[in-house]
Amino acid sequence: MSNLYAIVLAAGQGTRMKSKKSKVMHQVNGEPMIGHVVNTLQKLGVEEIVVVVGHQGESIQEYFGNRVQFVWQQEQLGTAHAVKQAKLLLQGKEGTTLVVMGDTPLITLDTLELLVNEHKQKNAKATILTTMVDNPTGYGRILRDSQDKVYGVVEEKDANAEQKLITEINTGTYVFDNQKLFTSLDKVDNNNAQGEYYLPDVISILVNAQEMIAAYSTIKSWEIIGINDRVALAEAEKLMRKHINLQHMKAGVTIIDPDTTYIENEVEIGMDTIIYPQTYLKGKTKIGSEAVIGPDVDMIDTTVGSFVTITHSVVMSSYIEDSVKVGPYAYIRPGTYIHESAKIGDFVEVKNSTIGKGTKIPHLSYIGDTTLGNNVNIGAGTITVNYDGFKKHRTEVGDNAFVGCNSNLVAPVTIGKDVYVAAGSTITDHVPDYGLAVARARQVNKEDYVKKIREKKQDENKN
Repeated sequence: MSNLYAIVLAAGQGTRMKSKKSKVMHQVNGEPMIGHVVNTLQKLGVEEIVVVVGHQGESIQEYFGNRVQFVWQQEQLGTAHAVKQAKLLLQGKEGTTLVVMGDTPLITLDTLELLVNEHKQKNAKATILTTMVDNPTGYGRILRDSQDKVYGVVEEKDANAEQKLITEINTGTYVFDNQKLFTSLDKVDNNNAQGEYYLPDVISILVNAQEMIAAYSTIKSWEIIGINDRVALAEAEKLMRKHINLQHMKAGVTIIDPDTTYIENEVEIGMDTIIYPQTYLKGKTKIGSEAVIGPDVDMIDTTVGSFVTITHSVVMSSYIEDSVKVGPYAYIRPGTYIHESAKIGDFVEVKNSTIGKGTKIPHLSYIGDTTLGNNVNIGAGTITVNYDGFKKHRTEVGDNAFVGCNSNLVAPVTIGKDVYVAAGSTITDHVPDYGLAVARARQVNKEDYVKKIREKKQDENKN
């Protein structure tokens, strides 16, 4: 949207969180709550986002970098005072400015779009996002006249008995004509019970100037929850997770138990994929169609193809092609690329490796810094010995190779295609194509050895 700006209020101390870090940096569904707010504003098309920081503001600056602009509120003198800190950056600009609280991560793109559209359709100078609640205690109440027009907002501590009965509340999110906002801020005083400069007083100032005030009331009151303590933090986590899971199910994903499935915002899942309980899908994970994920899968920043099965496993920053089977109890570490129809079985760890098409590592192996060709079979207990105490080295295994159980492949080493490695071998040298590698001591049997030892022990005991 053109000429659309936003001010995010994030200067509060958040003392009720009982934390050393900024309130808005506490995570909801894997991301700081203020990160959710800014992401939504950017999806809305906001051209310029100004974040007002104060307590622990350096951590917020470090998190966002140059994604947003910052201004400081050195003294906590109220919401109007906080917004006023953005004056040097935004005053005089033609356009519309959103004011959003940094501790409201549940607010959705749809709601902000409807709020801005209401503002424009009514040609308003200010539009308030409101909602109806059963218990309005603690919130500012929306004041309407006999024609149902908004003429002000009264804070809880300044409300009289009649006003406290109003159930339409101010959510703390507004849209303003940018120039009207900053000219009105200069007229706000702190003549109230808190001795603070209230942003809602701008509404009364604009009403007195006979400017148009509008309100958009959302029926999704759960979106406006402000997080002030750990109890609200947990509730927000639950609500966001429920909303995300619902969107995936509507899009054709089967989630067996939404209450025990954790999916972060940016995760993408294809149709007819099934997600089993106790599955955590995080970061920029993408999953194709008709996959089966879980139970007990923890996955982050991973791309998964279609028809893939992953159970009881951890998968990090990897790429898995179609029809791959992983688990149970596999550990796929960053930098791994698993090609189509491969199998990574139980108690297998793979790190920074390429696994070829149709290759199988059925169980009990460590494959690190390795390239396995197509249709390779890795026997149980095989280890690629990639670290010499100073550097990591790579192992290369050609197509159709067969590596017997309990083998050590000491990198750097290359094993050719169609090679057999005998079980129990420790391979330190190159193995040419079509060769058989045997690297183990010859078996020696000492007849009657145990009898002799026992007889010796018996003689010693007699003495």
